Amino acid sequence: MAEVNTGDGGGGHGKHEKKRAKKASTRIDMTPMVDLAFLLLTFFVLTSTFNKAKTMEINFPAKPKDPKDLPKINNALTFLLTREGKDGKENGIYYYYGEFYGPGNKDGKPVTIFNKTDFSKEGLHKLLLDKNKPTVDALNALEERYVKKEIADTTYKRLALAEKGKREALTVLIKADDKAVYKNIVDAVDELNICNVGKYAIVDMGKGELDILNSIKKK
Repeated sequence: MAEVNTGDGGGGHGKHEKKRAKKASTRIDMTPMVDLAFLLLTFFVLTSTFNKAKTMEINFPAKPKDPKDLPKINNALTFLLTREGKDGKENGIYYYYGEFYGPGNKDGKPVTIFNKTDFSKEGLHKLLLDKNKPTVDALNALEERYVKKEIADTTYKRLALAEKGKREALTVLIKADDKAVYKNIVDAVDELNICNVGKYAIVDMGKGELDILNSIKKK
C-alpha cells in the first residue's frame, strides 16, 4: 500500500510570514508484490515439466578371452566408418554382408569386397530398409493393428520387440578406425533406430578389414 503523508509544518503562522508549499512523503509497501512473485514462481515450478535426459542405447559385446574364439558372423551387415579424401574431411562408409574373408584365408574364399555408401536418403537409409524389409513389413502390420485398436499398447510394444529380436532379423555391426569421428557413429546408430534394426553392436575393426580399407583409401 502506498501512503502519502502531508504535514502542517510547512506553512507560516504569522501575519506577514510567507507561506511555503507543503511537502509530501511517499512510502510504498512491497509486501503484496513479493507475495505475488512467490505465488507465480510456485505456480510455474509445480506446473512445469522437466526434460528427461536423452540417452542412446548402444550394445557392446563381451570380448572373448581368446581372439580365436570369435564367433563367425554369417548373416550380419557390417559397416566400416572412416574419413578419407585429400583433406581427410570426407565421410567414408563401406559395408559388406556376411562373413569377412581376407587375402590368403585358410578357407580359400574370395576376398571380401567392400561397397561404398553415404548418409543420404538413397544411401545408408535405403540400404537398411532393403536389408531389413521383412522386419519393417511385420512392424507396419503390427502398427496397423494397433491403430485399429485390435491390440493393446503393451501388446504392441512386446510384439514389436520380439520381431526386431528374431533370429532371421537383420544384424548390424558398426566398426570404425582411428580416423572416424564420433558424430558418424551416432548418425549411423540413429539411422539403425529409424529403420527399425533391433540387433546391432559396435565392435573393433579387424586387422584384415583395416588393411583392405586403407588400400581402398589410397586409390
